[in-house]
Amino acid sequence: MTALSRVNDPEIKRPITELGMVDAVEIVPGDGGSFVTVKALLTVAGCPLKDTITRDVTAAVSALDGVTGVQVDLGVMTAEQRSGLHATLRDGTAPREITFAQPGSLTKVFAIASGKGGVGKSSVTVNLALALAKAGRKVGVVDADIYGHSVPAMLGVADSRPTQVEDLIMPVPTASGVSVISIGMLKPRRDQVVAWRGPMLDRALVQMLADVYWGDLDVLLLDLPPGTGDVAISLGQHLPGAEVVVVTTPQEAAAEVAERAGTMASMMHQRVVGVIENMSYLPCPHCTPEGKDHRLEIFGSGGGERVAQTLSARFGYDVPLLGQVPLDVSLREGGDDGKPIVESDPTAPAAKVLQAVADRLDGRGRGLAGMQLGLTPSNKF
Repeated sequence: MTALSRVNDPEIKRPITELGMVDAVEIVPGDGGSFVTVKALLTVAGCPLKDTITRDVTAAVSALDGVTGVQVDLGVMTAEQRSGLHATLRDGTAPREITFAQPGSLTKVFAIASGKGGVGKSSVTVNLALALAKAGRKVGVVDADIYGHSVPAMLGVADSRPTQVEDLIMPVPTASGVSVISIGMLKPRRDQVVAWRGPMLDRALVQMLADVYWGDLDVLLLDLPPGTGDVAISLGQHLPGAEVVVVTTPQEAAAEVAERAGTMASMMHQRVVGVIENMSYLPCPHCTPEGKDHRLEIFGSGGGERVAQTLSARFGYDVPLLGQVPLDVSLREGGDDGKPIVESDPTAPAAKVLQAVADRLDGRGRGLAGMQLGLTPSNKF
C-alpha cells in the first residue's frame, strides 16, 4: 500500500490509495518470491487512461523486494463509491463554488485578451502554458473562447473527452502536464456549432471554472474571446482578481482595439499586467548571420508599445510591453500539429520570447493594486 500510495491517478493527480481506487491486494507466496494481484477501481467504465494506471501500478509493485510478478485487475466504482470520491474531491467546498475566486486561493490567474481576432491570442496562451509547465508549475488552461475554441487542437487533445465523476468534471491532461478544458470537449461532435447568447455563455464559463476539478494549480490561464463582450464581463464578475495580458499586433488598427480590451478589464476592476506584441516582425530570410538583426516589419511597428504606454497613462500604473514575438513558420506549424513551439522548437526566436514572457509573469508578486478589497465605507462620527 505504501508503494501504491506513490501512484497518482493521471487525471486527478492524487494518490489512488487516497481516492479509494485500490479495492484489494492479494499476495500469494511462491518459490523465490510472491505474486501480487492488485484490484484497482476506475472512476468510470472505459476510462481512457486505464492503460496508464495499469502500467504505473505494475511498475510500483514490481519494484518491491520479493515480488516476482504483478497482475492488475481493473474494476469500476459503484455509484456509492463515486459519491465518496466526489466528496473527497470537493473537500468540503459547496458545489459551483469557484475556488480561484476565494480569498485564500494561491493560484495565479491570467486572462489572455485581445481587442480583435486574428492576432494569435490562442497561440500565445498555449505557449505560455507550456513554458510555465517547463518551469515546474502546475498549469491549467480554460478555453473560454466559446465560439472560436481552438486550444485543444493546439495542445494535441482535440479529440479527447473529459471524465466525469457525478457532477464533477476532470480536465483533460496533455503530454506536457498541462490540464485543459474547453467547450469543444463537451460537445457531442467536434464539428457542432455553438450558437449561444449571453446567459448561456456565462453558465458555460462558470461550469468550466466551478464544475471542473483543477486540483492545486500554480497558474490558471484563460483564453478569452476577442473583444469586450459577455465573457469578458462574466470573467470580471466571477474572477475579479484575475490579471489580464493584452495581445496585439503592431499595426494601428489592432493597437486601437487592443486598448479597449485593456480598458474593459480595468472597468471590471482587474489589473492589466502587460502587453504582448505578436507577429511583431519577420527576421530577414536573406540576411547573413552578421545581418541577423535585420527585421521586415510586415504589419508596421510600434503598436504594442503604444498600447502599453496608453494603458499606463490611463490606469496610473505601469503596464509594460512584455515581449515582441516574431513571425515564425514553426509557431504556426506547432499550432496546427498540436505541438506548440516552446516544446517542439525551444531555440526558435519566437519560442525564446514566449519563454521569457512566461518567466516574467511567473516571477510577478501578487500585489493589491487594481484589485477589489471588499471594503465598504463606515458611518462618519
